[in-house]
Amino acid sequence: MSKKPRFNIKLRLPEIVLFFLLLISSVSLGFKSGSFILNIKQIGFSIFSSVEKSVNYVYSSITNTFNAVSELRQLRKDYNDLVLKLENYEEMQRSNAEIRKENERLKEQLDFSISLDEKNIPSRIISRDLDSAYSYLTIDKGSVNGIKKGMPVIAFQNGNNGLVGKIVQVGTFTAQVMPVYNIDNIVSARIQKTRDLGLVNGLGSLDQPLNLKYIRKSIANDLSYGDIVVTSGENDNYMKDIPIGSISKIAVLDYESSLTIELNPILDFSRLENVIVVNQKELNDRKDN
Repeated sequence: MSKKPRFNIKLRLPEIVLFFLLLISSVSLGFKSGSFILNIKQIGFSIFSSVEKSVNYVYSSITNTFNAVSELRQLRKDYNDLVLKLENYEEMQRSNAEIRKENERLKEQLDFSISLDEKNIPSRIISRDLDSAYSYLTIDKGSVNGIKKGMPVIAFQNGNNGLVGKIVQVGTFTAQVMPVYNIDNIVSARIQKTRDLGLVNGLGSLDQPLNLKYIRKSIANDLSYGDIVVTSGENDNYMKDIPIGSISKIAVLDYESSLTIELNPILDFSRLENVIVVNQKELNDRKDN
C-alpha cells in the first residue's frame, strides 16, 4: 500500500519573529495612514450600494409591471368602448337608412294617394293569414277610419301601382283584405293592348301565377308576353284600368274553348307593406295647384 507524500515546512525561530514583525509594522502603518479604515468604508459602501441598486431595480420592475397591467386594462376598456360606439354608430346608420327608405315609400304612397280622384285611406299591413298561404291580409284601419266592406284595395310599389284586392271584413280598428291571388277572388279584367275582356282569379298561393280566363283563341297572335292586364271597371267592384299582372304564358288547348293565360302579378306581395283603400263613392278633397 503506497503512502501519500507529506510536505513539511520547517520554519526557524528567527524567520517566524521576522514575519510577525513585518505584519505588525504593516498594520500599524495602515492605522496611522487611515488607509485601512478607508478600505472598510469603501467595501461597505460598495456592498450597500449594490444592495440598494438591486432593491431599486426590483421595485422599479414590479412598479413598471403593475403600471403596464393597469395601462393594458385601460387600453382594453378603451378598445371595448370604441367597439361598442362603432357598433352603435353602425346600428344608427342602418336605422337611418331604413328610416330613409321607409320615408321614401311613404312619400311615394302619399303622392299616389293625393293623385287619385277617389277618396282613399292609406293603411299598413299588420298580419297575414299563414294557414291559408297568405290568402288574407289584415290592415291597421277599420270602420272608425271609414273602411267599408267591398272597397277596393290598391298599392304603389317600386314606381308601379297595382291591384291588391278588396275588403271582405271590417272591424272597428282593423279590416281584412282578400288579395287577388286568393282562389275565391274573381276580378273582371281586360288586356290593356287589345281591350279583350276576361276574368282573373288566383290559385291561393304566392308561388303560383294568376289565371286569365275567357279570352278567345282568335286573338292569340295579337298577344305577347309582358302584355299588361288591368281591371275592367265593370260592376263598380274596382276602378278602371288598375294593373293586375303581365302575361307570362299563353297556351292554346284543343279541349278548351278559350286561351289558357297565366299572369305574373304587378305587385310583389311578399314585400308589400303599405296599401290604399279606395272609397269610390266620394271624390278626393285634394287641391290642384
